[in-house]
Amino acid sequence: MVLPIIAYGHQGLREKTREIGPDYPDLAGLIENMYDTMYHAQGVGLAAPQVNIPIRLFVIDGEPMESSREEGEESMLGFKGVFINPKILGEMGDKWSFEEGCLSIPDIREPIMRKSEIVIKYFDENFEEKMETYTGLKARIIQHEYDHVEGVLFTDYLSRMRKQLLKGRLGKITKGEIDAAYPMKFPDREVKA
Repeated sequence: MVLPIIAYGHQGLREKTREIGPDYPDLAGLIENMYDTMYHAQGVGLAAPQVNIPIRLFVIDGEPMESSREEGEESMLGFKGVFINPKILGEMGDKWSFEEGCLSIPDIREPIMRKSEIVIKYFDENFEEKMETYTGLKARIIQHEYDHVEGVLFTDYLSRMRKQLLKGRLGKITKGEIDAAYPMKFPDREVKA
């Protein structure tokens, strides 16, 4: 089932998220709905706060980014997973710029600087604990989705001047004055398909 994605300006994107356990009600159903929603919106990641559920959970499928990877970088084919109660333990390497977008902030893409390597601990959909290292685009996708469970948006990394230049466009998103190709929920408004 495709869920509405909440838009920039909605308080749910800044809400404090909580950890969950394996007894979370219909966790498998939620994960399936999040994948359905992400694929419908043509995204490569979706965090629970983006569907207005304040828990520490995100899903990713980086395969559509295969054509964006640098020569020599690890393949994105099969890079898919569920991250429950994630904790980034370290960010290493040089910072590098890459243009990011967000399903909660449609039609805005900006170059964002991030470290090139991360170590993350999390539980998968079977509640098996994992600790893994990711680099390049894989690290970036995870960092972006991890930010969502921390209440951070990619626009938070922009300079004050750049945010000022985007203020009008961001305001239109908040008001629902956009044509998104997927269902969205705007602050103080009903869902707009």
